[in-house]
Amino acid sequence: MSNATDETTTKSFGPYLLLILPPIFWAGNVVLARGLSQQIPPMSMSFLRWAGALLFLAPFTWRQLQRDRHLLKGHWTVIWLCALFGIASFNSLLYTATQTTTALNCALMQTLMPAAIIFCGFLLNREKVSLQQGAGVLLCSLGAVWIVLQGKLLSIGTLRLVSGDLWMLVAVFCYALYSTLLPRRPRVHPFSFLLLTIALGTLMLIPPFVLELIVKGPPAATPSVFGGLLYIALFPSIAAYICWNRGVEIIGANRAGLFINLIPVFAAGMAILFLGEEFKRFHLIGILMVLGGMVLFQLAKKTD
Repeated sequence: MSNATDETTTKSFGPYLLLILPPIFWAGNVVLARGLSQQIPPMSMSFLRWAGALLFLAPFTWRQLQRDRHLLKGHWTVIWLCALFGIASFNSLLYTATQTTTALNCALMQTLMPAAIIFCGFLLNREKVSLQQGAGVLLCSLGAVWIVLQGKLLSIGTLRLVSGDLWMLVAVFCYALYSTLLPRRPRVHPFSFLLLTIALGTLMLIPPFVLELIVKGPPAATPSVFGGLLYIALFPSIAAYICWNRGVEIIGANRAGLFINLIPVFAAGMAILFLGEEFKRFHLIGILMVLGGMVLFQLAKKTD
């Protein structure tokens, strides 16, 4: 009896444990990208990130990809689109955004991701959302915005929007399309799919990377740049994408999308832990709103 209970618990909570990790890694990615924006241009950061991830991943997964190659037939359109939206476009646009806007604005724009995923899911898959699920998404988004704005929702009108905010908005919809397309991916090993999309995405990034090298020159060769590239190649790229892809496969893009709102939560936590910032009441209120919205959406899913 206990073994059956343990197995059921693992199946119930496993996807959610997987989906908690990507926001942690992506929160660090946004902060790091903004911090290195003056040392490495966006296309260089994006290309070197994925080229590094490809070098780390290929030796361990190449044979698996070879075994799965017969399962890829008939799925190349989805594979190319996933590589375009999820690998090449999203991160390049995010890094471009951090050149002219703040990490605060980038975090705020990403709170639109769950709504964008639901919108794309309706357009592509005709997935419907109940009023209770919509309320859960709204509560999650408000909680994330509450943390970003430090409990001062009225101050959203004072935010100065720049070109980077528009790039970030486009990036949000690119990743929403990627997440919506994931259920259509071929049923191959997760590492095979990740390696293939990273390889194709890296290939797409070569022309803009070379053009940027000609115009702006190579990135600064500093320890912070090398350390930053190592982090984003391993954690926001390989580890986060493996967890995210698997989580979306199990519970669907709409429900998984809510976890994006944990990015501001974890970003605030990192600031408290590493920068010595104080944990304040608005942090607690925002976290409770995000968690409450996720529970509300989940309960609606069970009863609809």
